[in-house]
Amino acid sequence: MKKKIIPYGRHFIDQHDINEVVKTLKSGSITQGPTIEIFENKIKKLVKCRYAVAVSSCTAGMHIALLACGFKANNTLLTSPISFVSTANVSKFCNGKVKFADINLDDINIDPKKVKQQFKKNKIDAIISVHFAGKASKVKDIRKIIGKKTILIEDAAHAFGAKNEDGSMVGSCKHSDATVFSFHPVKSIACGEGGVVTTNSKEIYKNLLRLRSHGINKLDDNFIIKKQAYTNSLKNPWYYEMRQLGFHYRMTEIQASLGISQLSKLNRFIVKRRKIAKYYYNYIKKNNKKLNFTLAQNVDYNLSSNHLFIIKINLKKIKKSRAQIMRELLKKNIQTQVHYIPIPMHPFYRNSERINLDSYANAKIYYDACLSIPIFYELSQKQQNFILSSLEKIIN
Repeated sequence: MKKKIIPYGRHFIDQHDINEVVKTLKSGSITQGPTIEIFENKIKKLVKCRYAVAVSSCTAGMHIALLACGFKANNTLLTSPISFVSTANVSKFCNGKVKFADINLDDINIDPKKVKQQFKKNKIDAIISVHFAGKASKVKDIRKIIGKKTILIEDAAHAFGAKNEDGSMVGSCKHSDATVFSFHPVKSIACGEGGVVTTNSKEIYKNLLRLRSHGINKLDDNFIIKKQAYTNSLKNPWYYEMRQLGFHYRMTEIQASLGISQLSKLNRFIVKRRKIAKYYYNYIKKNNKKLNFTLAQNVDYNLSSNHLFIIKINLKKIKKSRAQIMRELLKKNIQTQVHYIPIPMHPFYRNSERINLDSYANAKIYYDACLSIPIFYELSQKQQNFILSSLEKIIN
């Protein structure tokens, strides 16, 4: 019988999750119902922010977060070169420009010193700071550098359940205008697809509500064309107004019901991921002298959501390529991944932004050596030992 592949990441679904989704399917309301608001309220309470808006994906959330904060055509977004392409793409969706600030090799997050350099050289209208692999970036330091007028958004796709260095929850928006989470299946909790935007600004919140639903907010917007809105001083029951150009970025009731059920297990998920990460860490530190790989990030595992666990391979010393190592691991049913190809290396950005790759030396150093190894809720210690021993044999 063929052994199952150990994936680099995987969601966990139990009977309670299934029951809650079935309950929603039988309820008669599977979109634009009450469950989404319940989900949003639970997230607000968890991260301690004033407002939360559920959306169809993290990418959708970053797109409308930029617009809701006032980002316009020809404005410039600054972000990290080490992220999924959507972090930069959302500026292009707004007909904006993109620039990158190199990472710090210590935590693989955007380097505030490089941010400062970019601000001296260029007009930057917004920053999306990525919390890479679940490690919170230095948003407080970045806010001090850029001041209050520049838009600051946290890409927390990897960091639901993570904490900042001061102990506050990522998503509290203490120093940012908005934070965006992902509920893709390999993330801290799964909704299938989906995300949420958190903010403490009522104006941004109301913009988000309109932007996620075709530019329409039926809840509490004041009507502009009063003659059409009212008959004999009573609101016409069919009436609504499109106030701006918006999108169809709504989450469904089905996704929200799964999200609520998953939220009840978030602490369990985070504790287990922390345990797995610490086990990997202790093994690598203990055997550091005999291994040809080491840790890619300096992380406080008690603060990180530990979405990814990444090693750096000494490819110059060994006589194998990373591709060969990945193929040999897959033969042992161990799936690995590379997170990420630096965004400036993609043809679209090399051509459209006229990028000089030498400006992102740290991103290139990291990319050339990194490998993400399995971390997910159901990963056993026996599987971890198998992964580590296989890595040692193949790489050494």
